Amino acid sequence: MADVIRAYLEQQKYLIIDGALGTELERRGCNLDDPLWSARLLADNPDMIAAVHADYLHAGADCLITASYQASFQGLARQGYTPEQSQKLIRSAVTLAKTVVDAFWADQANRINRLKPLVAASIGPYGAFMADRSEYTGNYGISEDALVEFHEERLKTLVSAGPDLLACETLPCFAEARALVRILEDLESDLDMIPAWFSFSARDGQHINSGEAVRDCAQWLNDKPCVTAMGINCTDPVHVASLVKEIRSVTDKPVVVYPNKGEVYDNLTKSWAPKPGLPSFAEMASQWKKYGARLIGGCCHTRPDDIRQLAQALKS
Repeated sequence: MADVIRAYLEQQKYLIIDGALGTELERRGCNLDDPLWSARLLADNPDMIAAVHADYLHAGADCLITASYQASFQGLARQGYTPEQSQKLIRSAVTLAKTVVDAFWADQANRINRLKPLVAASIGPYGAFMADRSEYTGNYGISEDALVEFHEERLKTLVSAGPDLLACETLPCFAEARALVRILEDLESDLDMIPAWFSFSARDGQHINSGEAVRDCAQWLNDKPCVTAMGINCTDPVHVASLVKEIRSVTDKPVVVYPNKGEVYDNLTKSWAPKPGLPSFAEMASQWKKYGARLIGGCCHTRPDDIRQLAQALKS
């Protein structure tokens, strides 16, 4: 198994991940009020997804995360897709991102002082399929075996599309991470198997959303060869520095962080606004770097401009 993350980090200090996809698509006028969320646009408007991908590359992102977060066989079946149609749609998320990267890389001007960007296939949590906010608690009420069954076919389908790595992201509970590792370990005999990063969503500076200690999760993942990096995403950025320190205390594997922008909803203006006194996203990223994060990007409400500023701050 080629560790593309370590290979990347041997040549540059940091790997910059892209920013939000769903909230950026909404900002550009897309209606994502749908059980499939941004994955619906894989069928209805893939060009819009491609445009967002391209903007993040031009902003300095070294890695695109695919639009497959909400795309599961079970969720697509619920919307009337056949297994064959579901497989095609899920694979298209990877193909689309790879096509955008290839087009970007074909321009020699985009190759100056950078490596070819990577594509990480997104594997969102079971709670995203349930759409009952359980992705924010991890209280699924199903067994680890059932989680294996839920994720297995989608994971294998994404791998077959040829991404550079997997992003097992926004995991709210330890059981879901264990289930995904079991699937990856079953695939270890495949010489073409790709590495994966695991990122949890967290409730505070020490605990993931289920209440389990992030340190315990990281310590267990540290011993798994299929896990090439671990960290935090879709979390209030004020907690990230503490979470990075917790993770770094038990592993030497690269730490990945791509939290939310830290905005709050204003009921008067019906819009999102920065928390009063919160540093800029780039300033916070410099702190995450200080504590040991090596893969850094943004989640909900971050935009290409945030990634551009983040990239400039990390390279300075």
